[in-house]
Amino acid sequence: MKATFNKKERLKSKKEIELLFSEGKSISKYPIRLVYRKSNLEESIKIRAGVSVSKRNFKKAVDRNCIKRLMRESYRKNKYIVPNTTHQFTFMFLFSGKEIPEYSLIESKIKGILQKFVEQEIKSK
Repeated sequence: MKATFNKKERLKSKKEIELLFSEGKSISKYPIRLVYRKSNLEESIKIRAGVSVSKRNFKKAVDRNCIKRLMRESYRKNKYIVPNTTHQFTFMFLFSGKEIPEYSLIESKIKGILQKFVEQEIKSK
């Protein structure tokens, strides 16, 4: 799996995001939560992912964008943890902390979340 996070891999569909939050399952490792759902995407992309940071906790767009950049980079580097499967998934990473974190903290939490996802969804079947 390439260590890229291009346009086709990003979750942008409003319809898909609504379905994700209404029917999705959740894994949490404070301050990051992963909401995921099996989906039926037309393309060959196995996982579509998005990131979100609360406007309530971070008023300045600069701070929100900084955290989102850190989360995207961490996911990009560690998405190899999720093996290629026959199913397609949509992911949404939510940041719920109150302070701007270090990259090392975000990376360790995302690694843990992805490993937990693999244990729950992929290895159990």
